[in-house]
Amino acid sequence: MSNLFKKTFNLKNAVLGFAAVAALGVASHDVMAKDIKTRVVRFGYGLADESPTGKATRYFAEQVKQLSDGKINVKTYGNGALGSDEQMQNALIGGSQEMTFVSTAPLAGMVKEYGVFDLPFLFDNEKVADYVLDGPEGKKLLDKLTDKGLIGLVYWENGFRNITNSRHEISKAKDLEGIKLRVMQNQVALSVFKGLGANAIPMPFTELFTALETKTVDGQENPLSTIQTSKFYEVQPYLTISNHVYTPFVLLASKKWWDGLSADEKGVIEQAAKEAQTFQRKESREGNITALAYLKDHGLKVSEFSTAEKEKIREDLAPILADLKVKIGEPTVDAILAEAKKGQAL
Repeated sequence: MSNLFKKTFNLKNAVLGFAAVAALGVASHDVMAKDIKTRVVRFGYGLADESPTGKATRYFAEQVKQLSDGKINVKTYGNGALGSDEQMQNALIGGSQEMTFVSTAPLAGMVKEYGVFDLPFLFDNEKVADYVLDGPEGKKLLDKLTDKGLIGLVYWENGFRNITNSRHEISKAKDLEGIKLRVMQNQVALSVFKGLGANAIPMPFTELFTALETKTVDGQENPLSTIQTSKFYEVQPYLTISNHVYTPFVLLASKKWWDGLSADEKGVIEQAAKEAQTFQRKESREGNITALAYLKDHGLKVSEFSTAEKEKIREDLAPILADLKVKIGEPTVDAILAEAKKGQAL
């Protein structure tokens, strides 16, 4: 090798080495240059810590910490430690709490269109629900929260709701007559169950177990994983697989808090929320399968609404649903139904 070639070769390597070091320096500078401050985020929720969504909040917290290089610390408070869904929702609006997730039912009190998700048998399965919620119509509903002081980040899953009670087996809608049934706190849920003959009683979730235990109410309706992790099976011997309503969770942030974040900080929260959505839905769906087996093993008597019974319920509720459609907003109901039809065809 000639001296000239050696010099040229060494010079080329030196230039490449310098470029690599410079690139690393730029990458390090980019990380350091991100506008992320040290912050503590209070994330409260009503469900049990060991529920699928409780696990998802911790997963979300881990993602936020990792994406922010340890600067943003999400502290999670489960089991209603920070209050009921409605109380936490108001705390976000007031800016005294940063994040929570709630079912769409409490949101219908401030944005009537969220009542669409309490209409019975709206979605046939989770695939259809995901298609609608993650699509343009789902996004429109999230955007309606901004004017109310809330930021709707993504939809997580509460899931298909099923009925438990302490009175008797329920295999037909007529079996609901006279049952004191705790329902979510909105007009759609009240109207639907009153239309089916139940004595529908609105009540915060945080008060529900005690109400069931003391027979203040006879029954309730929630997804299977919630029935398991909230230990309703200890005071509710009858379970009906009705799948009458699919309820989403909405991951919420306080607008007052959100408006004070930098673009980089918002990006961290949004990315973590999306990653946690995938985790949460998987946990929820696997949790429901496990929960059903668990509940059967713990002696619950399980019945199910037949396809024919579901069709009869639709027919019986037709006048009530027509009235609710007007109250919720016909354009929203029609748009969601149209999207659901598209999702079913995929």
